[in-house]
Amino acid sequence: MAIHLSDRFTYGRLLRFTLPAVAMSLFTSVYSVADGWFVSNYAGKEALAAVTLVFPLLGVLGAAGFMLGAGGCAHVGRLLGEGRRREARQAFSLCIYATLALGTLLALVGQLVLEPLMACFGASGGTLAQSVLYGRISLLSLPCFMLQFCFQPFFACAERPRLGLAVTVGAGLANIALDALLVAGLGWGLAGAAMATAASEALGGLAPLACFARARQGQLALGRPLRGHRTWRFLAGACANGCSEFLINIAFPLLTCLYNWRLMHLAGEDGVAAFGAQLYISYFFTAVFLGYALGSAPIISFNAGAGTLAELDSVFRKSLVLNALAGLVLAGLCLALAGPLAACYAGYDQALCALARRAIALLSPTFLIGWINIWGSAFFTAIGRGLASGLIASLRTLVFGSLAVLCLPKVLGLDGVWLGGSCAELACLGVTCLLLVRARRERAA
Repeated sequence: MAIHLSDRFTYGRLLRFTLPAVAMSLFTSVYSVADGWFVSNYAGKEALAAVTLVFPLLGVLGAAGFMLGAGGCAHVGRLLGEGRRREARQAFSLCIYATLALGTLLALVGQLVLEPLMACFGASGGTLAQSVLYGRISLLSLPCFMLQFCFQPFFACAERPRLGLAVTVGAGLANIALDALLVAGLGWGLAGAAMATAASEALGGLAPLACFARARQGQLALGRPLRGHRTWRFLAGACANGCSEFLINIAFPLLTCLYNWRLMHLAGEDGVAAFGAQLYISYFFTAVFLGYALGSAPIISFNAGAGTLAELDSVFRKSLVLNALAGLVLAGLCLALAGPLAACYAGYDQALCALARRAIALLSPTFLIGWINIWGSAFFTAIGRGLASGLIASLRTLVFGSLAVLCLPKVLGLDGVWLGGSCAELACLGVTCLLLVRARRERAA
């Protein structure tokens, strides 16, 4: 039975509605995780370090698609809640077309700045050449990568979460299959991994574009965009409202650059490669919280637009419970599986494997704490309070994250780097809780 945004959500219904978005987020993360595994095991630790160094640039450029998708989806959800379906479809179309145009422009700019940026990030010699090779091929699919990010929140808003899941699973499986063929089978190394990622991103971005272009029924379909003065007003509003998601998605890559720089001085290439393993595990596990946030945000936006505050509060409470349980499970898995996960990425090098195992084990506290910061930021975006959302996003990454990686190693050595994320999340926790409590009191008043 189909679930609609106007329904009353029990725990079961909320899980059924958001699970496709969680699975979609997990399979999106498969691109990097699969590339990292194949590159590390078939091309070596220098290639893994190269991918880890270029990863931040690709993340920063791709973040604009997520900003337009998350920020635009909140506006579109409110329009649907207010019964303005035609205008919602026009706004949705404008978001998609703007993302495609911006992605093409950024791909061209990225090609121009790639090599000097890699040198600034600390790459040299063979690592520099390999990071530039991987980056140049990956940038070819940047418009599709951004489209995929932009479409993610709209699948739930269009009440078509299964379509989003099907597209993302198909793209993720294609990426794994192509990695196996090009990297492991044909021995194309880093270039093969980049080609596999580019092809799967093209599938993930163009398939939903075709589906929504052909859609004639349902909540959303591609057609004529908003025109005139409404165009720039909507885009400005979407960017302002989605700025927190943009900050999250650029802050994480920028923080990764800082980690890479710190590790180059503390542990050299092995430190960066071990961080790559920790980064992939973090990226995959955190996808659970991000996916839930994407899946539940349209429900929050719809109820905020419709003025059904009782249902909004109910979804809010249930979301806290579900995220807290997920955090406990993921923290336990990260700690228990640290050894096997490290062996997956660095089993061929005993010293590197031991370094990666400690890095992954010390990552586990992040999942106990970080979910509330992710959920809080997404909640404020969904209700149109981009400033509060942006504050949380910038504090947890750019401010507290940077301070942690700069200061903790002076006290704890290399462990200070591995614990940096957990300490940053803990520092931001108080701010997030204060803002959420204030928001609830305002709604009750």
